[in-house]
Amino acid sequence: MSRTEQITKLIKSLSNNTPDVEGAAVIDNDGLMIASALAADLDEDSVGAMSAALLGLGERITKELSRGEFELVMIRGSGGFIILTRCGGEAVLACLAGTGAKLGLIFLDLKRAANELSKLLS
Repeated sequence: MSRTEQITKLIKSLSNNTPDVEGAAVIDNDGLMIASALAADLDEDSVGAMSAALLGLGERITKELSRGEFELVMIRGSGGFIILTRCGGEAVLACLAGTGAKLGLIFLDLKRAANELSKLLS
């Protein structure tokens, strides 16, 4: 199985096995999609570009405000959550979750997935 296939399998597993996760994607630091398990109606190019930009901003804010090591960025809208976390030095894991999501469980699963992705991407 190729590296891309392994990454795709991992994020599809995250989307299918973690309650309330509606989609996930792995995006490189330039905003280019590496692999995705997103709904067909989402523009992957836009998701990639916005995710990379937001991750960079989150990391900068964390550093400049002396908040320790960056862990994640989360946005809550009336329709659910967008959660971004680093998976290695060259990529970000983006996750979409529903409004009633159990965030503790999602954070745990995201951390595990990010660690696995980091190994695959190195």
